[in-house]
Amino acid sequence: MALKATIFKARLQVADMDRHYYGDHSLTLARHPSETDERMMLRLLAFARHAHEDLAFGRGVSTDDEPDLWIRSLTGEIELWIQLGQPDEREIRRACGRARQVVLYTYSGQGAGIWWEQLGSRLAVLGNLSVYDIPPESMQALAQLAARGMDLNVTIQDGAIWLANAETAVEINIATRQQTGTPQ
Repeated sequence: MALKATIFKARLQVADMDRHYYGDHSLTLARHPSETDERMMLRLLAFARHAHEDLAFGRGVSTDDEPDLWIRSLTGEIELWIQLGQPDEREIRRACGRARQVVLYTYSGQGAGIWWEQLGSRLAVLGNLSVYDIPPESMQALAQLAARGMDLNVTIQDGAIWLANAETAVEINIATRQQTGTPQ
C-alpha cells in the first residue's frame, strides 16, 4: 500500500518591507512521504519570500514537469517558476525556456556547493535564473518550526528574513549564488 501525503496547515502573516508586500495567507501543504520537514519548510519560506496573490504550490516532488511553486498568468503563461534542490542542467534550462523568471533554492550544504561548482558557469548565461542557497543551520532552524498547524509571522527587511511562531523566532540566512532581473 502506498503511503499518503501528510497535510499541514499554515497561516502566514507576511511583512516584506523590501517589496512593500503585506498579506495574510492560509495555506495547506501536502508533505510527500519522501519529503523532509526541512524541505517542506523551505517551500513555505519560498512562498513567504515571493508572496503574491497568484502564487501557488505545484505538485513538486511528485512530478517532473511542475515546479514547487509558481505564478501563472490568466493566459496560462508561467511568470515565476520556483524549484528547490539541485536539478540537472537540462531541467533548469527547460524551466528557463518555459517561465519568465526562474528561482532555484539549494539547501544541502556541501553537496549544494559541489553542485554549483559543476554547473554554475554554464548556468550563468541564463538571463532569467536566480539561484540562492540556504545553509544547513538555517534549514535546521526552519525545521524546528514545523507543526501540523502553524501560525507564523514572516518579516523581510534589507534581505534578512525572520520567521516566528508564539514560542520561537529564527533568522534565516540566504546566500546569493546568481541573481538576475528584478526579484518577484
